[in-house]
Amino acid sequence: MAPQQGDRKQDGNAVAEPVMRWFTWEEVAQRTGQGPALQERWVVIDRKVYDISHFYRRHPGGALLISSHAGQDVTDAFVAFHVDKLLVNKYLKPLQIGELAPDQPSIEPTKNKMLVKDFRELRASVEKMGLLKPNKLFFFLHLAHILLLDTAAWLILFYFGTSFVPFIVSLLVLTISQVQASWLQHDLGHLSVFRKIKWNHLLHKFVMCHLIGASAKWWTLLHSRHHSKPNCFRKDPDIDMHPFLFTLGKKFSVELGIKKKKYMPYNHQHKYFFITLPPLLFPTYFNCHTFYIAYTKRYWVDLACMLTFYIRFFFTYGSLLEMKSLLAYYFILRMLESSWFVWVSQMNHIPMDIYYDKNLDWVTTQVKRTQ
Repeated sequence: MAPQQGDRKQDGNAVAEPVMRWFTWEEVAQRTGQGPALQERWVVIDRKVYDISHFYRRHPGGALLISSHAGQDVTDAFVAFHVDKLLVNKYLKPLQIGELAPDQPSIEPTKNKMLVKDFRELRASVEKMGLLKPNKLFFFLHLAHILLLDTAAWLILFYFGTSFVPFIVSLLVLTISQVQASWLQHDLGHLSVFRKIKWNHLLHKFVMCHLIGASAKWWTLLHSRHHSKPNCFRKDPDIDMHPFLFTLGKKFSVELGIKKKKYMPYNHQHKYFFITLPPLLFPTYFNCHTFYIAYTKRYWVDLACMLTFYIRFFFTYGSLLEMKSLLAYYFILRMLESSWFVWVSQMNHIPMDIYYDKNLDWVTTQVKRTQ
């Protein structure tokens, strides 16, 4: 344990500085919010130990995101997720309770030290070379072509009528616009377009809520957890979103089969996958879940912005299509968009290595848990 720091004087009065202690990795690993230390959650960032036991519920990125790292070193995850580190450090300082003891290694013993070191050196070189700087013109043209396609989809029905061929062509054009908007909101949600965080958030809300009709905060809440602990059961929401229809992972499938935790014949899931998850993920699960989270989490601004999409859609297309055709148009749109999204994203995001969190180093977690 480190020696207690002395008092300092301020305006003639003695003000006690917080007592800093030295800890071992073993002590940190016990503070996961489970077991004997049920209420304690600690994390390590650059050898500094922080007590997030009370803060994690107020974490802007969500309680589950930060608590999933409790008892672990989060240095690389912290660097990856936080753009304005000076601002974040102001909130971190009151949470610090000590540092790792001098005899403790800087890298967690359970992790690949050489790989972590190499990755941090590579990341520093990439940042120094400016390879992470976005091309503003590219993103401007990306948004412009999304808006043009969105407008073109309606104009096709307006000028050519609502017969079968214009109906299908309009659907395809709007599907392309929606999918491209999904990719754009992804980069905005990662704060990768603008240097100022608020501009990323504002445009993200416009694209996600107004152009797509989903909650920006809902996406950020789930997607951040996915990148934090990809394909870790109970920590990655992407793995939890289809627990009844499918079983994922080589080891995990066998374990659930033995425990009889599944209700579907998942040994035949390859036969019904293509007609269930790809076309139905968006029009069923996502469409309902985004409203459910936005309402329960009280994302009122997101809900208001989401409603502008539906008002715009049903007003513009409703002026051209009868109600049955309008509802069919919307449902088929979501089915096409869902199929595109699933075959592009899920096929390279769901490997065989899906299991409980093994506290691997950051780079191994990110690379090994994808295709």
